[in-house]
Amino acid sequence: MTLYFAIDEINKDTHLLPNVTLGFHIYNAFNFHPRTLEGPLMWLSGRNEFIPNYKCKTQYKALGIISGTRSEYSAGIGTLLERYKIPQVSFALLLQVTYGPFDSMLSDKDTFPSLYQMSPKDTALTQGVISVLLHFGWKWVGVIVSDDLKGMEFLSHLKVEMLSEDICVTFTKSLKTNLKVQFTSGVALANLNHHPQANVNIFYGDIDDLLYFCLENKLLSSRRKVWIMAKLHLVYLESVFFKRKDLINFFTGSLLFSKKRNIPGFKNFLESLTPSHYPGEFYFYKFWIDKFDCAPPDLLCGSNKPCPLNITLKIKEGENDLRIPSEASYSIWNTVYAVAHAIHNMFLRKTEIGSHEDKNHDRFLPWQLHPFLRKIQFTNTAGDQISFDEHKNHMEMYEIQNFMKYTKQHSFLVKVGEFASKSPQDQSLFINESLIKWPNNFNQTPQSVCTQSCGPGFWKILQEERPVCCFSCVPCPEKHISNLTDQPKCIACLIQEYPNPERNHCLPKSATFLSFEDPLGMSLACMALGFSVSTAAVLGIFLKHQDSPIIKANNLTLSYILLISLLPCFLCSFLFIGHPNTVSCILQQITFALVFTLALSTVLAKTITVILAFRALKPGRTMRRLFVLGIYNAVIPICVLIQLIISGIWLATSPPYIDTDSYSEHAHIIILCNKGSVTAFYCMLAYLGTLALGSFTVAFLARNLPDTFNEAKFLTFSMVVFCSVWVTFVPVYQSTKAKAMVAVEVFSILASSAGLLTCIFFPKCYIILREPDKNNLRCFKNKRHCIKK
Repeated sequence: MTLYFAIDEINKDTHLLPNVTLGFHIYNAFNFHPRTLEGPLMWLSGRNEFIPNYKCKTQYKALGIISGTRSEYSAGIGTLLERYKIPQVSFALLLQVTYGPFDSMLSDKDTFPSLYQMSPKDTALTQGVISVLLHFGWKWVGVIVSDDLKGMEFLSHLKVEMLSEDICVTFTKSLKTNLKVQFTSGVALANLNHHPQANVNIFYGDIDDLLYFCLENKLLSSRRKVWIMAKLHLVYLESVFFKRKDLINFFTGSLLFSKKRNIPGFKNFLESLTPSHYPGEFYFYKFWIDKFDCAPPDLLCGSNKPCPLNITLKIKEGENDLRIPSEASYSIWNTVYAVAHAIHNMFLRKTEIGSHEDKNHDRFLPWQLHPFLRKIQFTNTAGDQISFDEHKNHMEMYEIQNFMKYTKQHSFLVKVGEFASKSPQDQSLFINESLIKWPNNFNQTPQSVCTQSCGPGFWKILQEERPVCCFSCVPCPEKHISNLTDQPKCIACLIQEYPNPERNHCLPKSATFLSFEDPLGMSLACMALGFSVSTAAVLGIFLKHQDSPIIKANNLTLSYILLISLLPCFLCSFLFIGHPNTVSCILQQITFALVFTLALSTVLAKTITVILAFRALKPGRTMRRLFVLGIYNAVIPICVLIQLIISGIWLATSPPYIDTDSYSEHAHIIILCNKGSVTAFYCMLAYLGTLALGSFTVAFLARNLPDTFNEAKFLTFSMVVFCSVWVTFVPVYQSTKAKAMVAVEVFSILASSAGLLTCIFFPKCYIILREPDKNNLRCFKNKRHCIKK
């Protein structure tokens, strides 16, 4: 009908081919392979039966052939026209124009130099199908295509696109076309029900492929699925379903890709047809018989009644599909116009070069049309640019239709979206999901996946020897997140962030330190404050009873120095608690080193004093001279000076500084003081350990010296406690992190200082406060009398 319409329009056009009438012959295009070339061979002979190497009619010689939609048919005709030669006419130069879908095989100019394809090269269909699959998250689908060149090409392109998007094909089936189906019935559907997880099937084929496909009983009785029709035109689908009502239920909820084409004037042409038009044309006789079950007056066949003279398509219900042009109809319309424009340009060319003097100027050979057809370019009345340039980018617009059931006997298609493609890089998809009616067995959008998607917080691990769509979901490792579905790997949070419990979002870490509000910091502060008060109390007791024998017996000055040095030993713990800053970081280590050096050097001086005091009583000048000169008083400044030198080198080379620790705690950034030079820190500790070990050695040697007021045993025990604390400190400090390191250091300071305080001074305070009778010279000179008393 479109062919008649196009020819009629051109012959009425006063600007296109004026004074020229286009004519045509119609031959049946059999899709059954043994009869594919029957029509072309009959045309070549000009008879109803083919006589090789003869053409019986030469009066009306055609310039070209417009062939059908199937690539195999066009290829067969093209091969015949290129290779079959007749002495009268070189038909190898006859041109052929196809109105079917673009086929890359037919674009081979070495094989088919005289063949032109009207339909542009279109890869947008496969990309549109992929876009729909990605939109709904369908990753596990079946593909059923017609067993022809276009079906195999579509399947090949679709698999390439699927591979790039990690979409898997659970099965593929090739349907034998047309009459071959009767010999392969049931083969295509044998395994459809073996894939229950694949709820989406993609179908690519012609109307007859779908018809044969749907007639299988196994298909109609299987579970309902979503079908994506990638090729069928909507009017064809409605025609099939109008004839087969049992297909409505099965295909309800399916999606269909279609192109909405417009041929201006075509609808009016159809509606104006009456049985009196085109008398003698067999196709119109068939049209009235098929659509109205009647025959035109001049052809009454069998039992068909004559058609009323005023009958038209306007009064025929259910035939709206015929008035909507299909993709093939649109291509035929453009093809006829392309040939007409080429002939028109050829006429103009002959006129320009003076060919009007030729008596046979109205007779053309087919090969003369090639240059004009190859370069043809025009704009049709629908506003589309038409040319045979297959490399030109064409705007492709597909409507996405949803097949809905209206009643048991009726159905309709609803536009639910569209897909537009200007180029592979410029595409857009719009779908209104609220308009979609899915199959009855789905309460919501169907899922079609091999494995359920890995949600946020998980990442997928591919399974061996299985498609990429089949995987295992594993939680993200520590310090990693995944905020999308089906992520191939988890993303590490930044150093200053940590993952939430669900591991789908990174949260900022909060800054923390050993503060006074912290239970551990508060406990250590209270301990430091308590020991400081105790030290002050002991100092007060010593000041009050400074004339008592037990205080005067062991160098009162050194005792005062030791008590005063212990006080900052306890108080320096406060430098480690609270928000660190540059000043506090430096004062922490320097104050700790100096006050402990002062305390230990004082203990060392006390032990030396005890030894010198007892050795001075024995004959010999050296010890007595040393004791009289007060050599023990030089111990303290020398030891402190050495520590000052170590601290000075430390501060000059790599001083302590404020630092952050983002790794030790999950949700916190620890603000702490970095030691700067770890070597200098351990050198300072080693020096303190040397002083403690020296004091311990000297005190241990003086433990058995006579005299009741000898405190060598207390000094020895205090050094044992001190050394035990700091020997334990080193491995514990190395094994802890963050705030625990600071707490361990503060606790060691408090414990070692408390050991000195309790072991050296608490026994004396006990005697002074609880047993004052023992604190006199008479009692110490007569121990037995005091004990008896």
